[in-house]
Amino acid sequence: MLQKQIRYVLVAEATKERILNSMLDEFHFLDETTEIETTLLIFPNHFSDFTSYLALVSSAEKLLSKQGYDGIYQVASFHPDYCFAGADQDDPANYTNRSPYPMLHLIREESITNALKHYKDPEGIPGRNVDFAREKGLAYMQLLRAACLQE
Repeated sequence: MLQKQIRYVLVAEATKERILNSMLDEFHFLDETTEIETTLLIFPNHFSDFTSYLALVSSAEKLLSKQGYDGIYQVASFHPDYCFAGADQDDPANYTNRSPYPMLHLIREESITNALKHYKDPEGIPGRNVDFAREKGLAYMQLLRAACLQE
């Protein structure tokens, strides 16, 4: 059964201000629409530079807090060139946060809490994802991401 709990919002003309306003709009939408669990704000034509993108993520997290949404929603970040601090650009682990386009993932905290109840050692999930990516290797992770871009 298709549950339709993910909302996709394309922000074609994505200035920092427009993305942050879209994020606030989505928080309000999620406040009113409890059957939607999460929103992906996707901006395919902007923020291709990873450093500028990280500045946007920082602003998004500050806005979430300023608007009183701490503990209600989380902002997760995904980018085509995602690179963990201290990691080499070619580390397959970076692909755990790489996506076809720059995006912000707005997630209900309650949904995360409920989902993690079904996992043994939920704190270990990120480490297991990194281990999986490194075990599969760079070529595999690149192919996997490339498959997402095929029409």
